[in-house]
Amino acid sequence: MFFDEYYLILVAPTLLLSLWAQVKVKSTFTKYSKISCSRRITGVDAAALLLRANDIRDVKVEAVRGSLTDHYSPSEKRLRLSEPVYGSSSIAAVGVAAHEAGHAIQHAIRWGPLALRSTLVPVANIGSRFGPILAMIGLFITGSESYGVYSSLLFNIGILLFGGAVLFYVITLPVEFNASNRAIAILRANNVLNENELEGVKKVLTAAALTYVASALTAIMSLLRLILLSRRRR
Repeated sequence: MFFDEYYLILVAPTLLLSLWAQVKVKSTFTKYSKISCSRRITGVDAAALLLRANDIRDVKVEAVRGSLTDHYSPSEKRLRLSEPVYGSSSIAAVGVAAHEAGHAIQHAIRWGPLALRSTLVPVANIGSRFGPILAMIGLFITGSESYGVYSSLLFNIGILLFGGAVLFYVITLPVEFNASNRAIAILRANNVLNENELEGVKKVLTAAALTYVASALTAIMSLLRLILLSRRRR
């Protein structure tokens, strides 16, 4: 990785946004972790409630170590809640648990964007790791005609791989927003939280969503930078 005007103009601002988003989600989560919901329902209770409300019986809710490590594993049908969420009755805990239950609901109804994201996981893992490296190597070995074909081939392979990773980041956005919307709707419909508490949940989930937005923007701008660098060298 080297610095150039495209990096400074396109990528650097999105990295700063990512840092700000991380700080924002931690501070918002911490704030609402200190406020208990009126019904004293815990994170694990909230997740179980949402699963029952959608007649989902084959998903196990379990605790996982760490903070903000909450996730749903479609392949294992496991909804894992972090230590500050699992047994806590805070607004933040209920919101995060409900959001992860939203992913389980998406999986149960075979929601298209979630299914597409799941299929893109291997592509994203390979593309994000090796795509930029191959593209940069292709850009660097342009010193002679003998390397011209190889440099173009490496660059194009790198761009295709990285493009798959970028698609994964983009598809993640509607998946995350939809899970939050489902969570809030079910919490409201079942009177789990009052409107003031739901506003707190929205702030927690919106802050979390910003991290995904920042990641997607960083990936898109990084891809655009590589393409612009290639055109300039030509």
